[in-house]
Amino acid sequence: MAHGVTLEPTADEAAGPQTVDAAAWKALIGSALGYAMDGFDLLILGFMLRMISADLHLTPAEGASLVTATLIGAVIGGVVFGMLSDRLGRVRVLTWTIVLFAVFTGMCALAQGYWDLLAYRTIAGVGLGGEFGIGMALVAEAWPASKRARASSYVGLGWQLGVLAAAILTPILLPIIGWRGMFAVGIFPAVAAFFIRQSLHEPEVFVQKVEKAPEHKNSLGLLVKDAETTKLSIGMIILCSVQNFGYYGVMIWLPNYLASRFGFGLTQSAVWTSVTIAGMAVGIFAFGHIADRVGRRPAFFGYMLMAGVMVVVYSRLTDPIALLIAGAVMGFFVNGMLGGYGALISELFPTAARATAQNVLFNIGRAVGGTGPIVVGAVAAALGFDTAIALLALLYGLDIVALLLLIPERRGATLS
Repeated sequence: MAHGVTLEPTADEAAGPQTVDAAAWKALIGSALGYAMDGFDLLILGFMLRMISADLHLTPAEGASLVTATLIGAVIGGVVFGMLSDRLGRVRVLTWTIVLFAVFTGMCALAQGYWDLLAYRTIAGVGLGGEFGIGMALVAEAWPASKRARASSYVGLGWQLGVLAAAILTPILLPIIGWRGMFAVGIFPAVAAFFIRQSLHEPEVFVQKVEKAPEHKNSLGLLVKDAETTKLSIGMIILCSVQNFGYYGVMIWLPNYLASRFGFGLTQSAVWTSVTIAGMAVGIFAFGHIADRVGRRPAFFGYMLMAGVMVVVYSRLTDPIALLIAGAVMGFFVNGMLGGYGALISELFPTAARATAQNVLFNIGRAVGGTGPIVVGAVAAALGFDTAIALLALLYGLDIVALLLLIPERRGATLS
């Protein structure tokens, strides 16, 4: 036994590919839909900020704080619901998170001023915070080890689908139903996820954990229970931080970069950015299959190396068509790794702390990565956008060092 997993494959794993049953697919669909809801909600909020601010007479700082409050709520929810999930069960706690999100997203449509809207957004964020980690733990435990990474990548694709849905629906619906109506629309994915989850059952590995060790340990403490486990936690925080920093740093400033260097208008920037997002989706899908075939460390190493190379290449291009193609390739590697964290963290930490590890470590990374737009903006103001984007390559160098020194290979490991 090492770090919550055994290294020897089971008899089924040694025999070849394992079948995926209906329960595993239901777990994946429910988890992916929850993560899609996460991406949909955050993007429509960005689209609606100007209209909300005008209607409720908010200052620019107050408008921006609505996004910050959602992210702060998500970090809190990630910790709280991750620990509850390890104690009470994946499906039950996922249902709580979806109800909490749905209720307070609907309440946002009724907001009369800044303070009540801020409260609703914070509590809705708490509901969102449990989605990623609990869903990833549920899918990792429900799917066979031979297909665990690709299942995690399918959940990761949920975010991209949510972002795409928001990008398509918001320009169409916002002028017709307004920002209050858009918050009401945001309830529907939550309701769908809620009903899907009613047909889910707890993964067998979690049920066995409860039967064998019914006492409840402090799952947060299990992330730092000894030197080796603490090393794993630190390594994953670095990996998740760089992942989120690169994503937010690129995506928030990409339209500005294209506009300032090449004079692209909104429509042109949107096309180029959409192609980058499409590349990200393909990268996420491919990562899971690659990681299942060659291992977690080789897959992460290859993506990290190419992400560093591509941000430098992208910053040096001057031809619009080359930018379009390179944007897709850059997106493939920069965000493709999102497809691997669910499987990797699940294999590094025991069942008693798996959802806590997923939520806490990834949300710490999201909090650190959330500074990406600020840092990139500051460097861009001083040295230019091309230099700011190129400097992201240094972070991927740090990522590679953390991977090689702190993260072991656990492909095919039996979850304990």
